[in-house]
Amino acid sequence: MANGKSMTVGEMVGLFLAPETPLRVDAFDGSHFGPETAALHLKVTSSRAIYQLLSHPNEIGVVRAYVLGDIDVDGISYANPYPVLRGLFSLARYVRMPSPVDVARIVAAVLSHGWRTPDVPQTEGPSKFARIKRGLLPHSEKADSETVSFHYDMSNAFYADFLGPSMTYTCAVFEDENMSLEDAQANKLRLILDKLGLQPGERLLDIGCGWGSMVITAARRGIKALGVTLSREQAEYANEWIRREGLEDLAEVRVQDYREVPEHDFDGICSIGMMEHVGVKNYQRYFEEMFRLLKPMGRLLNHQITISHDKPDGGPGQDEFLDRYIFPDGDLGAPGFIESCIHDAGFNVVHQENLRQHYALTLHHWCENLDANWDDAVRQVGFERAKVWGLYMAACALNFEIDGIQIHQFLAVKPDRVGHPDGKWYPLRPWWRA
Repeated sequence: MANGKSMTVGEMVGLFLAPETPLRVDAFDGSHFGPETAALHLKVTSSRAIYQLLSHPNEIGVVRAYVLGDIDVDGISYANPYPVLRGLFSLARYVRMPSPVDVARIVAAVLSHGWRTPDVPQTEGPSKFARIKRGLLPHSEKADSETVSFHYDMSNAFYADFLGPSMTYTCAVFEDENMSLEDAQANKLRLILDKLGLQPGERLLDIGCGWGSMVITAARRGIKALGVTLSREQAEYANEWIRREGLEDLAEVRVQDYREVPEHDFDGICSIGMMEHVGVKNYQRYFEEMFRLLKPMGRLLNHQITISHDKPDGGPGQDEFLDRYIFPDGDLGAPGFIESCIHDAGFNVVHQENLRQHYALTLHHWCENLDANWDDAVRQVGFERAKVWGLYMAACALNFEIDGIQIHQFLAVKPDRVGHPDGKWYPLRPWWRA
């Protein structure tokens, strides 16, 4: 990109980073920034990267350039880029904002070569505005069906490549850092069922049941379990699993919106990794629906990712990368806001715990699994999408570690003010093994 009146890529990078930054950048135009001995070695392989960043000077521009290979890093594992992300995060203190004059110089240098509309990765979904123009209002039943399908209806085999045999796509619960992922996932399912305190013959509703691991685990205990999901691939997998286990008399998974479940008077309801799809503005109605579906003294276990700091009026935490590539319409609430919604729906909130560090560990295991099964993952969904998912999971692991996001379990009970006016709706002290 260099010419007599232009700037090199190395010079552009130098306007944003302090000279002592421990980063090496080599560019397609032969220029560079930083020492050869730097631990991180970034490559700008094409001028397309510059047009991406100028078109979208935010995370979308960076992600597009990375996904399309216009930016690369020496030694990176596309399945597990966590070490690179951690290294880049450590460089934050070296970042500086260029002056308006310098920004104008950069723009002029790029435009001196003419404007090029950069490519968009095939794996990128439409923006929220584009979805609304198509009539997909966020968190309507039609939109939820499409967005869940976008995320889950890719390939069950692809999910198995990183989830492992448990096919459990939520935070595991570790006794210690040496516990295996499979044992930690079984421990999480055990913990939830113990908190719900369900006995053989009692009825469980699992909302957003995934591939059926909770439904199967509950049925093995003799609990009558119904799971609902909007993903046909998940439901097919789950019901085949139920048949293999011979649990048809105790377990069922349906393709059904939780708002359309005709049964009620469940003894317990679990919502595990579902609330991220519900929408913060719908939390109150969601918990009111759970309250309606439960019998008196029935229990609700809500397990969901949260933002670490409250936003004004309970506003959602949103991320454009996740919205375009992973979870369309996904947003997160703060734990205090969520607990208030549960309380205002009529529940007694009995217990709440933060499993933030457990999710970071879970994601590290998933990235390691994806790395070990990389060739099959690429066969299942293509190189570009597999690369996106490696980035997504590694970035989430880092975000949990730095407390950008958290994950909380809330246990609540529906009061029985008529049948048990003495208020003894649950034991005095926790009845489960933590």
